[in-house]
Amino acid sequence: MTTQDQADADWRALDTRHHLHPFTDYRALAEEGGSRIITRGEGVWLWDADGNRILDGMSGLWNVNVGHGRQELADAAYRQMRELAYYNTFFKTATPPAIALAAKLSALAPDGLRHAFFANSGSEANDTMVRLVRHFWNLEGRPRKKTIISRLYGYHGSTMAAASLSGMGPMHRQADLPLPGIVHIMPPYSFDYARGGESPEAFAARAAAALEERILELGADSIAAFVAEPIQGAGGVIIPPEGYWSEIQRICAKHDVLLVVDEVICGFGRTGHWFGSDLYGLKPDLMPLAKGVTSGYQPLAALMIGDRVAETLIDKGEEFFHGFTYSGHPVAAAVALANIEVIEREGLVARVADDIGPYFQTRLRETFADHSLVGEVRGVGLIAAIELVEDKAARRHFPKPGEVGTRCRDHSFRQGLVMRAVRDAMVLAPPLVITKDEVDTLMDRARQAVDATARDLGVN
Repeated sequence: MTTQDQADADWRALDTRHHLHPFTDYRALAEEGGSRIITRGEGVWLWDADGNRILDGMSGLWNVNVGHGRQELADAAYRQMRELAYYNTFFKTATPPAIALAAKLSALAPDGLRHAFFANSGSEANDTMVRLVRHFWNLEGRPRKKTIISRLYGYHGSTMAAASLSGMGPMHRQADLPLPGIVHIMPPYSFDYARGGESPEAFAARAAAALEERILELGADSIAAFVAEPIQGAGGVIIPPEGYWSEIQRICAKHDVLLVVDEVICGFGRTGHWFGSDLYGLKPDLMPLAKGVTSGYQPLAALMIGDRVAETLIDKGEEFFHGFTYSGHPVAAAVALANIEVIEREGLVARVADDIGPYFQTRLRETFADHSLVGEVRGVGLIAAIELVEDKAARRHFPKPGEVGTRCRDHSFRQGLVMRAVRDAMVLAPPLVITKDEVDTLMDRARQAVDATARDLGVN
């Protein structure tokens, strides 16, 4: 064994012995001999401790929008650390980077979202949203408006409140969730929920009507907010049909329910717009964001707060007993500002809308639309899903959800591609800087992984 081999084995042994990973079967990981150790990144590429070069088809965890290894972001962190590495934003105190970032986000966000409350992750931003929504309705003198409606297959984080908002059964079963006051409705997932012969327009109307039905069932005077992602990311890249979001917005306004649009995955160019709200013409009352705001180079999130809510907090307010030690961390804020500058300078949002996004979506459909194992290909910009099914004609899933997807994911890793499995949907969200040649490489490797999975299953 070489010195390098020994070092790699030592990392794996230490990891297995001491590190409990998120969303991991610990016994299975130990039986497999330990983790893949990622040591370097540049652009859309990663290198592991064995020297393998891997195409990062998931932008880390949906978040490395400007790609790996950006010197200007490292420089921004260094400069800020030299000047002021940390100070808090409690007790009527602020730092220049936090102020500048709040102003910049207010300028980028949909109209009316002029205030930012900073956190460190999407989960914390959504916890903040729950606290703030309930506080808002108390200040408004309507304390019965406490229930928040979310969607099945929605993902809003993994803290107790955020996991409750998420419509993920396995998460709920492990922690006796959801917490009281959070309920779920059907998602606009046409592959699973559309009825035979139902048009996209009819399905959009029915999926949106599920919200109004639940509001009326529980009583509008008890409903505080509806929270949803523009495109459901971790739930399987569920693309809402045309007309769905306009009807949802109308229903929320009709029943005086706050509209919360979770932009943690869709924000900062992923869909070819700064935010998914821009894609669908939404005007949220509240908008959690994270991930792409720093491209993952520092932990940072924010809850953007609309004028109606902010004015109540300011005019009728009392102290809001909520916050985090690292809310508005100056280094994270400085990196976020540098990251947004890169996105603007390189025109990445327009590039996703007009160039690389359409190319990616075209190549995806060319590669998979006629595959015998693929029931549906769907996506917008640089986010997509390949739905693997047992019976394409009948739109029938495999009997054990996730088993085939995990098999395909493992084949993908062996092909040198990070592609995530959500149940049996293979999802992709590469960095916004990916080139057309790299898209071609991604598609070739993804196709090889799906073909290998089909061979395992004896499918032609």
